[in-house]
Amino acid sequence: QVQLVESGGGLVQAGGSLRLSCVASGLDFSTHAMGWFRQPPGKEREFVAAISWNDDSTNYAESVKGRFSTLRDNAKNTVYLQMNSLKPEDTAVYYCAAVKFGNSRFFQSSEYASWGLGTQVTVSS
Repeated sequence: QVQLVESGGGLVQAGGSLRLSCVASGLDFSTHAMGWFRQPPGKEREFVAAISWNDDSTNYAESVKGRFSTLRDNAKNTVYLQMNSLKPEDTAVYYCAAVKFGNSRFFQSSEYASWGLGTQVTVSS
């Protein structure tokens, strides 16, 4: 019943921007922290960003700090990842995840209960 659906991925040139969306259904979105992870080709999945269930804090991986931002719109059951100044090393499959009453310091995949299927982001030189 729980479903997370990412969208907004695609091909973009270095220095450009993309906005990813994750629409949630089958859960009480307003009580869940939301996280973003990514998996570059040939590498392990890594933390990107998180926003607390009560929208009082966010956290970002050092590699994206100052370039990416995440925000939530509870009325639309949607969390966004705004990605600016994209670099080739940002190329990855991006996933959103949810955990009830989580905070923005949930950095590990094992802390999240629900996952989307991912969306591909490719950044060219």
